[in-house]
Amino acid sequence: MSHESTQSPVSRRRFLDQTARGMTAAALAGGAFSLLAQSAGDRPKKSNDVTVIIPRGRVPIGMIIDDSTCLVNLNRFSIPQFDAAWGGKNDAYHRDWKSWSPEIPDSFVRKFGEWCAENGVKGKYSIVPYPACVGRVDRVLPGWSHQELQDSIKLVRELMAPNWDIHPEMVTHTRVIDLKTGQPYPEISLKYFENWDWTTGRSADEIAAYMDYALNILKNVGLPCEGITTPGGFGNKALPELSRATLQSVRDVYGAEIPHYFRHAFSEGNESVAPRVEYASDLDSDDPRCVVSVIACTSDWTGGWDNTPPGGPDKFISADGKSGRVVDIIKRDEPAMMLGHWTGIYWLGRELGFEIFKTVVGRLHEHYGDQLHWMKLAELSRYWAAKELTRVERHENQVDFHAPYACPLFTVQIVANSEVRKISTGAGGEPLKKVATTKDLTNGTWCLAGDKVTVCFDLPKGKSNLQLA
Repeated sequence: MSHESTQSPVSRRRFLDQTARGMTAAALAGGAFSLLAQSAGDRPKKSNDVTVIIPRGRVPIGMIIDDSTCLVNLNRFSIPQFDAAWGGKNDAYHRDWKSWSPEIPDSFVRKFGEWCAENGVKGKYSIVPYPACVGRVDRVLPGWSHQELQDSIKLVRELMAPNWDIHPEMVTHTRVIDLKTGQPYPEISLKYFENWDWTTGRSADEIAAYMDYALNILKNVGLPCEGITTPGGFGNKALPELSRATLQSVRDVYGAEIPHYFRHAFSEGNESVAPRVEYASDLDSDDPRCVVSVIACTSDWTGGWDNTPPGGPDKFISADGKSGRVVDIIKRDEPAMMLGHWTGIYWLGRELGFEIFKTVVGRLHEHYGDQLHWMKLAELSRYWAAKELTRVERHENQVDFHAPYACPLFTVQIVANSEVRKISTGAGGEPLKKVATTKDLTNGTWCLAGDKVTVCFDLPKGKSNLQLA
C-alpha cells in the first residue's frame, strides 16, 4: 500500500526497500536477521550431505494482492483521510478521488478469481476488516445491503480462499481504532494512522491486541486466516514487536500452527527475497513455535494503489522471457512473490492491472512453466519453516528427519552414487517411484543425477526416515 512518504511522495514498498538497504551496514556484523531487526531463534543440526531444496526443485511463485476488501473501493475513501493526516501538505493525496467509483464489484472478483483458478495462480488476497472506517464487514457496510455484503463474503470464502490466503490489513488501513470504543481516535494525525506512527514505541502485546481486533472480525464472518499484512509503515520502527505480535495473535485467534506476515518488498538489488523464519523455539516439543516473514520481490507494476500509470509487464518479465525482475529471481532459485494492489488491478473499471497480470502469467508459463510452483503464502511459510527447522541426520544409507512441522512436497538432495536402486520411506516402507529428471518430481518420487539423489515426499511431523538401497 503506497502511503509511506516524508517530504515527497515515496511508494510504500519502495520506502521499505530503502529502509532495509539503509540498515545493511548495521547488518554486516549480525547477519541477515539484523537487516530486518528480528531474531532467527533456534536452529537444528543439519547433515552436510543432505540439502533441503525448493519444492519439487521448482521456484515457488505467487501473487500478493494488497488493499482488497469486500465491495469497498478502499482508496477512494482512504485518500481524503491521508490528506487530512498530512494537513494537506502531501501532493500524493491531491487526487480527483471523488470521481472514482466507491465500489469494486463482485463481478470483477469473480472474473479475476475464476481466471486465476483456471491458470493455477495462487497467492494472498487482503480483506480489510473495517475499510477506511466505512463499515465493518462483520456488521454493516453503509451503501450496500445486508445481502450484498453476505454474498460478497461468501464469494471470497468459496472462490478466493481455496487458492489465496486471506489477510487483514490491520483494521481500517487508515485511522487507528480505539479498542475500548470501537471508534477511530479523534486526533487526525500521523500518530493515529495505521500507516505511519502508531506502532512506534508500542509493545508486542499492544500490537497483538490490535491485530486480535482485526483477526476477530474476519473470524466472525467465517474467513480462514494464517497471516497478517501491514498497511503502509505499520511496524516500521517496531520490527521485533511486529513479528512477535503476529506470532502471538494469529496463534491466539485462529490457532494457526505457522503464523506469517507480509511487510517487506525488495524490488531490486541482490538482497535475498527468501522468507525469514523468525523466533523459532520449542522445536523438540509438541508445540513448536515460529513466525515467517514473506518478502515480495517486485514493486507494484500492475496499476498501483492510486491508479497511476502502470509500469507494465516487462518490468516483471520481458516478452522473450530473458529479462525482468521475476526472471532474475527465478535464476536465483528464490521464491518469486509478486506484488499488486487490488485498486490498480481493477483500475477504475478499465482492468489495466488485470490485463498486465494476465500477460505476466502467460509469459511465465510460456518460458518457465516447468520450473515454477504456485503457492499461497501459508504454503510457502510452511515449506520454509520445515526447510529451516527440520533436524536432518545421515547414517550411511539412511537419512533421519525430526520435523517440528509436517510439510507436503518436501524435497531434498542427498549425496549418493549411481548404485542407488531404490528409495523408501521408513523401515519396510513402500518404495518411492523413480523418475527421469527433477522436472518430473512430485510427491513420492526421486531421481538420480551424478552423485546426487533428489527425493520429493510428504514429510510427516515428528520422526521419519528415508532408506537408500
